[in-house]
Amino acid sequence: MHFKVVIPARFSSVRLPGKPLLDIAGKPMIQHVHERAMQSGASEVVIATDDRRIGDACKAFGADVCMTSDQHRSGSDRIAEVVAIRGWGEEEILVNLQGDEPCMPVALIDQVAEDMEQHPAASWTTLSSPIRDRRSLFDPHVVKVVTDVDGYALYFSRAPIPWHRDEFVDADKPLPSSTGFARHIGLYAYRAGYLAKFVGWQHAPIEMAESLEQLRVLWHGGKIHVSQAREEPGRGVDTREDLQRVNRSLA
Repeated sequence: MHFKVVIPARFSSVRLPGKPLLDIAGKPMIQHVHERAMQSGASEVVIATDDRRIGDACKAFGADVCMTSDQHRSGSDRIAEVVAIRGWGEEEILVNLQGDEPCMPVALIDQVAEDMEQHPAASWTTLSSPIRDRRSLFDPHVVKVVTDVDGYALYFSRAPIPWHRDEFVDADKPLPSSTGFARHIGLYAYRAGYLAKFVGWQHAPIEMAESLEQLRVLWHGGKIHVSQAREEPGRGVDTREDLQRVNRSLA
């Protein structure tokens, strides 16, 4: 199997400015992410950034860096520019590994790429893991996904889905055992040709409402295959508290 990993990284962050360069166990966060990608089966790993500070830090530990525009609104937009700069073919499988995932298991990087190869009908592939506690299900920072019988996404939401009309009335009840709730893992694979079309589309109303770019795929009739992750995903870094937890873990 042949695939490439692109790690989009930007300096600006409302909650954690300069996030890719924050120290975790003696290394910048982006270096941990890069090391995970390099341990995968990828033929090429590229860090895409618009910030010279990030670019210089990444070159210092030997990463392949592609400088991109500072006008991109999402990682997928940034990756599309890398495709154009590098001249990659339309059938090239790309994995979008976010720069704030220093604990992403290597097996999941390979899994999402394999799924793209094995599901030719899919526009994107991604992963999920089971939700077993009520707090996570109702947490808007935990993205939920519902799939059809073949594992293709029906919808992604920050709200609890599917909504149990009767069982959710009582907040003290355990989660209904009749439904398997799933958390979406923000790791994607897609082909370069589809990505070029995706970034040219207008943002979808449901995408804007939920602030989830994958909903643009569904809005335009694309299919996203969702497989259950082979391993439990590590914690991403969105807040100062996340950073402290990851530091303890990797130290």
